[in-house]
Amino acid sequence: MTDSPVSTAYIGAAPALPADPAPPHRLSVVVPMYNEIDNVKPLIDTVQAALQAYPHPWELIVVDDGSRDGTGAALQRHAASVGPHIRVLRLLRNFRQTAAMQAGIDAARGDVIVTMDGDLQNDPRDIPRMVARLLIENMDMVAGWREKRQDGFALRRLPSMIANRLIRKITGMQFKDLGCSLKAFRTSVLREVRLYGEMHRFIPAWLATVTTPDRMTEEPVNHRAREHGESKYGLSRTFRVIVDLLSVYFFLNFGARPGHFFGAVGLAVLGFGSAVLGYLGILKLLGESIGGRPLLFVGFFCVMGGLQFLLTGVLSELLIRIYYDGSHARQYHLMATPPVADGEGWHA
Repeated sequence: MTDSPVSTAYIGAAPALPADPAPPHRLSVVVPMYNEIDNVKPLIDTVQAALQAYPHPWELIVVDDGSRDGTGAALQRHAASVGPHIRVLRLLRNFRQTAAMQAGIDAARGDVIVTMDGDLQNDPRDIPRMVARLLIENMDMVAGWREKRQDGFALRRLPSMIANRLIRKITGMQFKDLGCSLKAFRTSVLREVRLYGEMHRFIPAWLATVTTPDRMTEEPVNHRAREHGESKYGLSRTFRVIVDLLSVYFFLNFGARPGHFFGAVGLAVLGFGSAVLGYLGILKLLGESIGGRPLLFVGFFCVMGGLQFLLTGVLSELLIRIYYDGSHARQYHLMATPPVADGEGWHA
């Protein structure tokens, strides 16, 4: 592979960081990558340049999401040449972005975790400012807001606008840009949620189940046009968001009490069916024939369906207790990597 030149829009003479008022902490930057071989060297170099003068220990965790273009091997080669604070995790196959991000979060050792994309569209020079705001204002999350997006309208900005509008409507969280991967989190809070499917878009909504939205905010960040590789997103993302939103809505409102959801539906259906059968019973007592009436079948199946909903509610309550009492299963599989001691592998 020929090393790609590093864009001067990102690095060159890295500006000196201002006096840091944030309390002492350790920072972990998590970046999932999939088939981004041309962005491997520029990514590591830009993060290194942006955080070279960072006054606190930091590490960069890059997760290769089962790439087939040599991204994983390129990451390992270049990370070895930079330093032990660049850690590479390689998934055995492509588990998609959410699982790759969760793998990086699980491996992070910092008090603060910053996530960003591996396509160089996020500017790592925004990281110190976001982390400082997170800690000084005592927030649990600071989300990036791409105020001036450098993407095409039809395939990137339009689907994002639709997705953000839907997410705001369903979740009630008034973030302007929920699709921006550049976010800073307090690790103790982020570890309270697990990401599945393609739920990385809804991290603020998941965090709202363990902390108050008042401890989450947005910060305008720089955004760059993609220089290498191809985007993995398009119009299909909007349809996936719609499907995922159904799960988000359910878990936000009934995640800890699913029996209330199924119980309410079951009681409504059972009540309707019982009323129908009661009405037909009165007619039968008055001497009318009800055996051939379609309403009899409606009432019967509503009663049976209502009972099934109630039973589903009881079973879901049992399952949710098992979920909260048991350990969380992982949704990815890593290649074997040497263990790293807690005091090693930091840039200081």
